[in-house]
Amino acid sequence: MQSRFPRRAVVCVLLSSAATAAVAGAPDTSLRPRSRAITPARTRPQARTNLQDLIALSGLTGTVSVLLTDAASGEVIEGNTPDMPLPPASVTKAVTALYALETLGTDHRFETRIFADGPIRDGVLDGDLILVGGGNPNLVTDDLADLAQTLKDTGLTSVTGRFYVHDNVLPSLDEIDDSQLDHLGYNPAISGLNLNFNRVHFEWKRAGGAYTVAMDARSKQHRPSVTIAKMRIVDRDVPVYTYRDGGDLDEWTVARGALGRGGSRWLPVRYPALYAGEVFATFARSQGIVLSPPSEIPAVRGTAIATHQSDDLQTMMRAMMQFSTNLTAEVAGLAATEERAGQARGLRTSALGMTRWTKERAGIAAQFADHSGLGDTTRITATGMVALLNAAGVASVVRPVLKTIPFLDDNKRPIADFPAQVLAKTGTLNFVSSLAGYIRTTSGRDLTFAIFAGDLDARAAGKLSNDEQPFGSITYNTNAKKLQAKLLRRWARLS
Repeated sequence: MQSRFPRRAVVCVLLSSAATAAVAGAPDTSLRPRSRAITPARTRPQARTNLQDLIALSGLTGTVSVLLTDAASGEVIEGNTPDMPLPPASVTKAVTALYALETLGTDHRFETRIFADGPIRDGVLDGDLILVGGGNPNLVTDDLADLAQTLKDTGLTSVTGRFYVHDNVLPSLDEIDDSQLDHLGYNPAISGLNLNFNRVHFEWKRAGGAYTVAMDARSKQHRPSVTIAKMRIVDRDVPVYTYRDGGDLDEWTVARGALGRGGSRWLPVRYPALYAGEVFATFARSQGIVLSPPSEIPAVRGTAIATHQSDDLQTMMRAMMQFSTNLTAEVAGLAATEERAGQARGLRTSALGMTRWTKERAGIAAQFADHSGLGDTTRITATGMVALLNAAGVASVVRPVLKTIPFLDDNKRPIADFPAQVLAKTGTLNFVSSLAGYIRTTSGRDLTFAIFAGDLDARAAGKLSNDEQPFGSITYNTNAKKLQAKLLRRWARLS
């Protein structure tokens, strides 16, 4: 197992380069990201006849790499610099989904279990209780409430020993990408025992001249308070957040000058197993089972007495594609590599394993830094991505989990009742925008495509600014998505 590397004290600013995530500002009580609602518009699509004209008119700097092929024959229909390696961002998740589904199977489920290390007599466990993670990346607070109820239903009433948590089924990492700022909720820790995508909910309210803050593990039905993460308000304007490893807890500060009247955001958790343990102990106590504060244990002992199963892997991969959850991708990729290697591997080694598998699966060269696309050193070409999507047996595995992409007009409004379909995965980083998948034209022809746009010089400069949205990045990504919309409308009319 890869050991947890020590945290350093880090001063964070509010803004940083990002791939996906909830952001600070208005109150956010949802656990999973939500798609933005867009008002449909009835607009007749327009198409130009020259791909290079569309790219030139887009105003995009850097490289725009495009490839469109016939899905059945692989025949190239049109392209532009398709052999230039670029960061695919979250399009990486389409590769990860294929890797995991073909390795683990569509029916694979992750289990979270309770072990009793000692005899149980008349409802009393004479020994220790252990919460054992099976890697489930989508475990939420409500699931732990159900698991506590299941434990109660076994007849257990009390525990004489200690309460432990165990997360060694997967490597433990403090964060997915260490080049990101520490306060970003989409860059959480990875563990064999995860909860709420390893994020804690921070909420603040102002009454008069004073603020109250709360840290909780909310989901749809429950919102238990937690102490594994602490927040302190400091009299300053910037940086907005600072983080310090408090030794088994996360210590945050926030600038008073940035809080306004009130709000909320999700912050990453760096001790996910202890976080899950604290929340489970809260629900066990509500069932009359009082547990000691959780502590980590390196090996599992005893007998499983209660189990919670995740959704099947295909359902999880479909949700991952819909909401682009980074933790789900990383755990799925790590689990697939472990299945193939016969033992747990670190994230970089696991990503290398997926790189090698991609070469074996479709004969293409790629370089993956992780399984989510959050790290921007991943490289793949449009030619390689399309070749993978066109490889034998891939479409039957990937198409069922891809997201339906609406056809948009030039004002980014959906075109109602458009007689074509796109199933694809999007990807976004600052100065990087990607889209790849399948399109069924108005005539019923199936095509495969990849669109990668990236200005890597501008991206590098933006990262140095420590700005979540560096100057020019919003315009760049907006223009890239407009180009994608134009290309999809153009291709939908091909016969």
